[in-house]
Amino acid sequence: MEKILLLQLIYLTVSATIIGILADESLMSPSKLKMFVDELQNMPKIQGFEVVNGKPSSKKLRIGMFYKKWKFHRDLPPTPVFAYGVSKSTATIPGPTIEALHGVTTYLTWQNHLPAKHILPWDPTIPTAIPKTKSGVPTVVHLHGGIHEAESDGYPDSWFTSGFKETGPTWTKKTYRYPNVQHPGTLWYHDHAMGLTRVNLLAGLIGAYIVRQPDMEEPLGLPRGDEYDRTLVIFDRSFRLDGSIYMNSTGNNPSIHPQWQPEYFGEAIIVNGKAWPRMKVRRRKYRFRIINASNARFFRFFFANDLDFIHLASDTVYHDRPVVIKDILLAPSEIADVVVDFSKSTSDVAILANDAPYPYPTGDPVNQFNGKIMKFVISKDHDFDTSRVPRKLIQYPSPDVSAATMTRYITMYEYTSDIDEPTHLYLNGKSYDEKVTEMPKEGSTEIWNVINLTEDNHPMHIHLGLFAVLDQTEFVDDDVDEFLQCMLKRNDAVKCQISKYARGRRIEVPAHEKGWKNVFKMRPGCVTKILVRFSFIHSNSSYPFDPTAEPGYVYHCHVSILPVITHLSIYLVIDISW
Repeated sequence: MEKILLLQLIYLTVSATIIGILADESLMSPSKLKMFVDELQNMPKIQGFEVVNGKPSSKKLRIGMFYKKWKFHRDLPPTPVFAYGVSKSTATIPGPTIEALHGVTTYLTWQNHLPAKHILPWDPTIPTAIPKTKSGVPTVVHLHGGIHEAESDGYPDSWFTSGFKETGPTWTKKTYRYPNVQHPGTLWYHDHAMGLTRVNLLAGLIGAYIVRQPDMEEPLGLPRGDEYDRTLVIFDRSFRLDGSIYMNSTGNNPSIHPQWQPEYFGEAIIVNGKAWPRMKVRRRKYRFRIINASNARFFRFFFANDLDFIHLASDTVYHDRPVVIKDILLAPSEIADVVVDFSKSTSDVAILANDAPYPYPTGDPVNQFNGKIMKFVISKDHDFDTSRVPRKLIQYPSPDVSAATMTRYITMYEYTSDIDEPTHLYLNGKSYDEKVTEMPKEGSTEIWNVINLTEDNHPMHIHLGLFAVLDQTEFVDDDVDEFLQCMLKRNDAVKCQISKYARGRRIEVPAHEKGWKNVFKMRPGCVTKILVRFSFIHSNSSYPFDPTAEPGYVYHCHVSILPVITHLSIYLVIDISW
């Protein structure tokens, strides 16, 4: 009997090994895809306003989500994807860039035309949007960096399936209202459905959105126009030999979550829908709005030929002065708005490269494939360039700590299984479904101390509010575990004497990240102090909508695998008169 059991065990082990080998063999090796053979795409643009009698006015748009095939590389078979567009034939990866005008409302109806089943594996054991009929792909769109009503914010439970046949518990309307009254800058839109954010983004549901304010921006003289002002949406993917997107469908804790993995890393680097593209440029200045749309990969961009980045804005907000730097560390969902002056190049080729370990900051080093982003081929002759980078950009109010009326402590916990693999992550030890604990007042300013007790760097994103990073303080090595044990028992940073433990090295905030942001990298083993403002930064006017309305807003880590394991919390803004 024991021999039979042993033979069965050997058979199962060998079978599993063979299946694993076959699965690996079905993957497309990135070495089979030659770099820099596809031209960089300039994504289609859609105006979020119209001009009537010489004056800009509101516009109603309809943008759909479609299943289609997409060519990521010359030598890769067409890939099944989900894509945004006004029609299936014109839908793209990433979706069309929506150009809005400051002060002019854009009404947008997001339409779900997706099939009954997803093209990627998803895990039903985690909190997930699941239609009662078990048919259809739930989606909801979040305009990342937008300042607008909660009903139009893409709340995770406000999902809907094809034709609005089924809707989530907080869904209320088909058409979203984006007033575009915030400061000018670069935003992006993406899926935000509960438990499906990871697979819906991997399938392709991402796109750029720009709020322009000509009276403020045109006098700056920055590079402009479709040729010289370009958006670069960058992410990573792996593919099978048949061209389909590869996603490991076996969880790191298969007995708990059969399919969920804490992170996704692809070997091919995609820019505007093409793997390692090339772009021909003139010897002049170009503006690049760089969006990290990866699920978990951090990028530290640099030019192999030592060109500089002139950093104009971080996330959606301009600096008061440009900052010249050699490299840019971008977490998932962060945006860098930069100018690159190719007239300064001493060579005719500039490779945009990456050297950020994955997972960041202590993971594997980059390799010859994910360490390269794209290639710029520079013309030999100098170009007549009338654009400039001014000494001063746009001045916004500096962070005022004295204005803070509340101090909060936000703690990131990671929970593991008996095999020491992550099972879920909580903010403040609370699941997504628990009672709201953050209720800031409209117009208020608060200090949030974000305590990262995990081993990874987590990019935290706050909806509606803007924040400035004041400082980051490390724990002393021996103190992290002691503080963690206290927090697991008491879940109260003050009672656990956070000031006693967070007394290590103070880390200076980089000059190009000292302004107002909506995402920041929360270092592991650190307390990051941020000043959060629940009001406009460019004016003293009130929000032109009711920020106290349901369903409220969320803040979360933007490693987009993680929100599905409730690394996501709700907050409600309450009226100042309360």
